[in-house]
Amino acid sequence: MFDHVTIRVTDLEEARRFYEIAMSTLGFGEPETDGDNFEWWDFSFSPARADRPVTRQLHIAFVARSRADVDDWWRAMTGAGFEDDGPPKLRPQYDLNYYGAFVLDPDANSVEAVYHGRARKGQNHIDHLWIRVADLEASRRFYEVLAPIFGFRVQATGARRFHVSGGGRSFALVQDERPPTENVHIAFPAEDNAQVEEFHRVVTSAGYRDNGPPGERSYHAGYYGAFVLDPDGNNVEAVCHNRD
Repeated sequence: MFDHVTIRVTDLEEARRFYEIAMSTLGFGEPETDGDNFEWWDFSFSPARADRPVTRQLHIAFVARSRADVDDWWRAMTGAGFEDDGPPKLRPQYDLNYYGAFVLDPDANSVEAVYHGRARKGQNHIDHLWIRVADLEASRRFYEVLAPIFGFRVQATGARRFHVSGGGRSFALVQDERPPTENVHIAFPAEDNAQVEEFHRVVTSAGYRDNGPPGERSYHAGYYGAFVLDPDGNNVEAVCHNRD
């Protein structure tokens, strides 16, 4: 489902300390980095700037391989001084085999390690996101426009929640008492450049804001992407990497 998710951080060194512990403890190794951008496959962070403010109110869950790995992860994170946001335990309100633990990153985003009682297919490190929204119906309409392009399914899972699912992964749109998620970047994988162009045409024709027309970007040779803004101003991308 996710090509990549990027967050912006206030303090690069503190974010680096947090996420290097979080990712290495789950077995994801060292990041690729140029000194400012830190990337583990489908997750990355970089410093906030005036035109790219810090990410707030995001919940991101990473894949753990066992309940013991969730326990070890939580102990490592809280032992390093990061704030507990929920100790390891079964959470049957989500699924009978859902076993997770939560901490807060340095910008107070909720970060989780989760094990569903089975191995997760695919290479993605991200298990799921929770994106808090200001207007649930407006956000649902946005993703219902986008969903057919990528084969996603949008479905209600409660009075104040929708799920967008595809490729064995998902994210939730949630409206509750907390402020909406701000300044997260979510990129979805496109099969070819034509699908990137379709994404941009369909979503902007539905009245949503352009944030960058289809074209090659300088991230690497062949990177072809297009960008729009969701109803809360988060940056949503379709990207084809044009790699063999």
